[in-house]
Amino acid sequence: MLLKDFIKLTLFSLISHRMRSILTAVGIAIGIAAVVLLTSIGEGLHQYVMGEFSQFGSNIISVQPGTTQTHGGNVAALSTTRPLALEDGEALKKIPQIVAVNSVVQGNAEVEGNARQRRTTIYGVGPQSPIVFEFYPAIGKFLPDDNTASPRPYAVLGSKVRDELFGDINPLGKLIRIGGNRFRVIGVMESKGQILGIDLDDSVNIPTARAMELFNRNGLMEIQVKYTPGANVDEVIASMKRVLIAKHGREDFTIVTQDQMLEVLNSILNVLTFAVGALGGISLFVGGIGVLTIMSIAVNERVSEIGLFRALGAPKNQILLIFLGEAVLLSALGGMFGLLLGVGGAQLLGFAIPALPVYTPWSFVFFAEATAILIGLLAGVLPARRAANLDPIDALRTE
Repeated sequence: MLLKDFIKLTLFSLISHRMRSILTAVGIAIGIAAVVLLTSIGEGLHQYVMGEFSQFGSNIISVQPGTTQTHGGNVAALSTTRPLALEDGEALKKIPQIVAVNSVVQGNAEVEGNARQRRTTIYGVGPQSPIVFEFYPAIGKFLPDDNTASPRPYAVLGSKVRDELFGDINPLGKLIRIGGNRFRVIGVMESKGQILGIDLDDSVNIPTARAMELFNRNGLMEIQVKYTPGANVDEVIASMKRVLIAKHGREDFTIVTQDQMLEVLNSILNVLTFAVGALGGISLFVGGIGVLTIMSIAVNERVSEIGLFRALGAPKNQILLIFLGEAVLLSALGGMFGLLLGVGGAQLLGFAIPALPVYTPWSFVFFAEATAILIGLLAGVLPARRAANLDPIDALRTE
């Protein structure tokens, strides 16, 4: 059989039962559209979260109190674990590859100023915090490099707090109260917006030691370290461990690199993307069952036609190819229509809900169409083999 005759025969078979073909293709289309739409949402969230998380750079290391690993030793020694102290941060600054160190304490408190008040997040940070996060004041200046243990009571407002308390009034030099303690405003940070649901503009930065007093803490929540780009991170971590173990007497802290955090986050988001794609895959599986059902019906309806082909000398593999071609073409057309629905729906969803990140990679588009064709091929194998194995004489006798 010539190729053009094969194509004509396949198309004629689908067109002669156009309603049945359309409904079957729609089943595949819905499955493909669901996969593309859900994976577009999942991939959009993936890229959004990774972009938000990594915007401060990848050369940041976090030191946290306590250890995530179990070590041998006397159980009574656990009570001697030292919290992270301001002196630990100062000691880390002496490591040559380290550019900046930020000792952090965080809490929530009432802020009063200009006869107004609001409750907001208070960050106890060091003077090098802007260097670590590349987040600088828009007006005024950041916290000065004062005595670590007794810094002056200065405050740097987030842009939202400044607007809420002072409006159009210049807040520099004004006095505010945080948890009943007086602080003088020396700067206002540039607007950063929300990062992973945390509104950095709705916050106030004060010296770490002052925050420890305010929240009655005897240790730091975290020490953030920024090292020289291109430096060997393993060497930097080894130097940090030596310094901290020398001060603590043992390794009672956890060091986590930005790359490690991104790797864990990336794996979680990959699972999320796969999960939402699998939900759409259920619809695609149902569409494949529809193709199998329709092709089985087609074989039953065309038994005499198959017998005629076989009597005229058509080999088994040619009969097999005819029915496989119909199944694949049906799935491919349904897949293309599903891609239009899925990609169009994703774009429409992104336009209707700008806050929802949606992204459809071309690799997903090609993979979805290839999946549709593969499903058509697999769904058509059993009916096609059954058609090819029919006995020509018995098939011709069938009405």
